[in-house]
Amino acid sequence: MTQQGAVLQGYNNELVKCIEDLCMQREELNKQIQQAEEEKNKLQHEIQVLSEQLECVCENLAQKVASRNELDKILAETEAAYMKILDSSRTLLNVLKKEVGSLKHSPDLKTN
Repeated sequence: MTQQGAVLQGYNNELVKCIEDLCMQREELNKQIQQAEEEKNKLQHEIQVLSEQLECVCENLAQKVASRNELDKILAETEAAYMKILDSSRTLLNVLKKEVGSLKHSPDLKTN
């Protein structure tokens, strides 16, 4: 019977050691889970901050594009008006030259 008791004691010791090993593995896994959760929370915070920054940049960009489009429209209208002024100036100059030419050939303006 003592031999059976010794065998039983050996099984008990081995069982306790296995349970302790499992507890240590569980503690290590808990530490890893906690670290992973902290990293996840940190990354989620960074994503939130970056998303807010992206939203601001997109709004700013949209305003700048709208301003540029408005400036492009004003510039196109101004250039078109300027071309009309140039065309009118050329026409006026041609008319003026013809009038001056006619006046030079007019007998009233000829001097003796």
